[in-house]
Amino acid sequence: MTSQLPAAVLLDMDGTLIDSEPYWMTAETELVESFGGVWTHEDAMGQVGSGLFDSAHVFQDRGVDLPAAEIIGRLTSRVVAQLSDSVPWRPGARELVAALAEAAVPTAIVTMSMRTMADPIARLLGIDHVVSGDDVDNEKPHPEPYLRGAELLGVAAIDCVAIEDSRPGLASAVASGAAVIGVPAHIPLEPSPDYTLWPTLEGKTLDDIAAVFSAQRLAS
Repeated sequence: MTSQLPAAVLLDMDGTLIDSEPYWMTAETELVESFGGVWTHEDAMGQVGSGLFDSAHVFQDRGVDLPAAEIIGRLTSRVVAQLSDSVPWRPGARELVAALAEAAVPTAIVTMSMRTMADPIARLLGIDHVVSGDDVDNEKPHPEPYLRGAELLGVAAIDCVAIEDSRPGLASAVASGAAVIGVPAHIPLEPSPDYTLWPTLEGKTLDDIAAVFSAQRLAS
């Protein structure tokens, strides 16, 4: 089988490019506790990969008496403040993005975080295109975010590879028609014929991306 590179690579951000989940946990715990509630590690893990508007309703149910937009704003501002001190890159993420750029393979970040958080990370990586949570009507696991990412790059989702770390993200990417790679961070991912699992991005090359793309296209 001859492997070929995809037309573009679409990358999730939280948990895939950066290990921001501990920052989100800090922000979530502080917010819930400020309203007299309790937020556990298990609670936080239950929100991994969820859209922020969906998560906002969970916080309201836990007693956070604020409109959804204000909840999202407070959480995002707290995470951005932590990122300004230190960006916790996931292993191999920057190297893979750099290799894709060198090979002129277009990339886009597809995240359910807000643009105020995603744009600075995109700039650090030299990525020009971002789909954020405030850009879509339907959050992951709906396919709209990945379909929008492919559209931004002027390609079809079926001609792309998407890389994700969460179950909602994987569902979104698979439903878009992209070839999908799952790289678990804080939540285990179950094996599936719908995607390829990698333990890490560290050491992964363009040849590895091409092999996954070609294999999944052949199987579809």
